[in-house]
Amino acid sequence: MARLDNITDYLIAPQPSATGLTRAVTGTDQNGTKIDLNVVEERPLTIYLNSQEIVTAMTIGDYPEYLALGFLRNQGMLRNGEVIKGVDYDDELSVVVVRTDGQTTYEDKLKKKTRTSGCAVGTVFGDMMEGLDDVTLAPTPVKTSDLYTLAAKINRTPSLYLEAGAIHGTVLCQGDRPLVYMEDVGRHNAVDKIAGWMLSEGVTADDKVLYTTGRLTSEMVIKTALMGIPVLASRSGFTAWGVEIAQQVGLTLIGRMKGQRFVCLAGEDRLIRDADPSQIENEPPKSGRKGSK
Repeated sequence: MARLDNITDYLIAPQPSATGLTRAVTGTDQNGTKIDLNVVEERPLTIYLNSQEIVTAMTIGDYPEYLALGFLRNQGMLRNGEVIKGVDYDDELSVVVVRTDGQTTYEDKLKKKTRTSGCAVGTVFGDMMEGLDDVTLAPTPVKTSDLYTLAAKINRTPSLYLEAGAIHGTVLCQGDRPLVYMEDVGRHNAVDKIAGWMLSEGVTADDKVLYTTGRLTSEMVIKTALMGIPVLASRSGFTAWGVEIAQQVGLTLIGRMKGQRFVCLAGEDRLIRDADPSQIENEPPKSGRKGSK
């Protein structure tokens, strides 16, 4: 099976040993034996758009600027073509301020909130379906051989999940190459970081695949579609509304992807089945993870 031996193949790779992402704690196991364990840090980050406070998100604390940009972009608060004058992060205050060339007012939108199924209490402001009617996703084909290669590479990449658990990963991919791997306590945060990176770097979405370790919920499908990414894949399963929205917007939705197996519930027409599943090595049990998801 394909293996990613050099994480420098990524543009941004996980940093499981980075300072401040985990904390060592001591406890006891089921037998009363003392154990030392690394657990994921979780801290608040307040996002401002110009002078207006928008939200306080719980996050592991890495890439705060990308998280702020991506959150605002995915909530429709940063429009296409809007000029971003600056993104300022204050570590002591745990605040990110995104500055644009004009004043923005979102009081009415902020009053209307929908709590989503995101693990760290994802929040979508306003109408969750807003903007989807205008989405047109590229018909870019995706080869099943690339999907198998991506899954094998990503699942063997050293990550914070393997180090401490209790976290989700999302990976932006192109062809058979994983490009940017983001992790966070909520999968919505990991996706927003990728959206922020793409916005900051001017990266196009038409030929990309988004891979996530989490469930394929309505929120994940909506964010992926609004980012313009035509393919969303996951190790995990689906929700009915997530499938319905993917079918509505023409997004290719692939779940339960483990070893030889996967299930496609939307956008089948993009798939080029160029790999024989019987020739794909079944996924061995994971090893090395010290925590729990």
